[in-house]
Amino acid sequence: MSQFSLDNDLWCRRYRPTSTATARLVCLPHAGGSASFFLPVSAALAPRVDVVSIQYPGRQDRRNEKPLTDLALLADQVYAVLRHQPELPLTFFGHSMGASLAFEVIRRLEADTRTSVKLFASGRRAPSVFREETVHRLDDAGLLAEIRRLNGTSSQVLADDELMRAALPALRADYQAAEVYRSEPEATVSCPVTVLTGDRDPKTTLDDAHAWAGHTTSSSFEVQVFPGGHFFLSDQTDDVIKLLDQHFLG
Repeated sequence: MSQFSLDNDLWCRRYRPTSTATARLVCLPHAGGSASFFLPVSAALAPRVDVVSIQYPGRQDRRNEKPLTDLALLADQVYAVLRHQPELPLTFFGHSMGASLAFEVIRRLEADTRTSVKLFASGRRAPSVFREETVHRLDDAGLLAEIRRLNGTSSQVLADDELMRAALPALRADYQAAEVYRSEPEATVSCPVTVLTGDRDPKTTLDDAHAWAGHTTSSSFEVQVFPGGHFFLSDQTDDVIKLLDQHFLG
């Protein structure tokens, strides 16, 4: 923790800054992902929504920082940054590892008597569903093969050896954080939860998605299924943005 920085600009990326927003959306990327993954969301929802995309250590302009391998520690740090933000109603959107991270950040906020409006958990099994996974222990070729299988990075990037070598430490650290993460079966948040999942996602079954119902004390819970695999977001961006737009209009 001694190297942890509360520097807002390091963690919180606002691609469409706004001073007139009436709500805030905090976006948490997938393993190996960066804040820029959510740039289309910022473009669509600003200026009425303050879209904050979280940039994890170890990637892009934070590549000289050591990436974190402990999701609980990452949640501690994201929470510490968010609690210093100007107050607005908070909605969270996390994809894959980011969904688990969002859940843990909301738990920390609630322990600090700060409420959230909603959690959108995308492409991730419920926190209590644990599987023994060891992708983070594979060699570089094996790790890249898994990324290609999930189609989480553009083929152009995957074909660039220099870019991929630079990305591997963050990818491996994120996979470790996601794979060793465990939550207590009884852990809950009080906000409504909407789960988004792809109908061909090899990482999240429909049962895994519906299991999120046990992690909210709110009576408002739903699962929305989209065509696609683990990264259905990339193909269904417009529909997902419409869903978020409806949430903020409501």
